[in-house]
Amino acid sequence: MPRCRCSIPSSRGSGSSGNHYDRVGHLAQGFIPAIIAREILIRRDVISGANWRNFIIVSICLAFSAFYELIEWWVAVLTGSAADDFLATQGDIWDTQSDMALALTGAILALLLLSKLHDRQLARVG
Repeated sequence: MPRCRCSIPSSRGSGSSGNHYDRVGHLAQGFIPAIIAREILIRRDVISGANWRNFIIVSICLAFSAFYELIEWWVAVLTGSAADDFLATQGDIWDTQSDMALALTGAILALLLLSKLHDRQLARVG
């Protein structure tokens, strides 16, 4: 019988393997919006300095991640006992913090790995 995401054991705090799909999802939650935010900020010429722009991009990604965590919390409050199945925390009290740390890592990685390529593409477009 297929197992849902919520039945995969998570053991982030214990150092052993856990739910890697959740981790990849939260890493992408920072990685993907970072490039979208960068594109918008550059094309609209909102912030000219690269350091401030990167700070704002990371802040946008963290705000997006925090909002998602609030949605998870609201669902937990509304559903009561079904919250653990939805959240897949599996008793990890640091789940929200590690999710946001992964989003932060994803945003920073996107900026470090893709900024130069993105700049070249934007220069080509004009």
